[in-house]
Amino acid sequence: MASSSGTSSTSSSMEEGELAALMEQRKRKRMISNRESARRSRMRKQKHLDELMAMVAQLRKDNQQIVANLGVTTQHYAAVEAENSILRAQAAELGHRLQSLTEIIGFLNPSDGVCEDACDDSYGVHGGGGGGGDFNPLQMAFFMSQPLMEY
Repeated sequence: MASSSGTSSTSSSMEEGELAALMEQRKRKRMISNRESARRSRMRKQKHLDELMAMVAQLRKDNQQIVANLGVTTQHYAAVEAENSILRAQAAELGHRLQSLTEIIGFLNPSDGVCEDACDDSYGVHGGGGGGGDFNPLQMAFFMSQPLMEY
């Protein structure tokens, strides 16, 4: 019986040794798998970081382009605004001149009886002969010879 107990203890120690070796092998395999998983995770993180850095660079470039375009647009706006201001002033001046000329025409037009005897033909009010006495704007060029005021 002693031999059977010795055999069983030997077999038990072999099983324990094999079990320990198997556990050690699994432990090493798990450690290698964990290292590989960590390496893949670091690679994914690095790839994501590289993508974010490229995106930051592109956004900075886009932002610089937008700022430059905004500067050009602002300059164009200021130029157009200045031109519009000048055109408005010129339109107002022309409106005043038109109003003045309309008043002069109304005053000089002999049909209303105001200027028939009092006006001198040398100003071109009467048509240069006996024909009708209407105001001729082409003969009144001296009214238009004044330059526009610039603003």
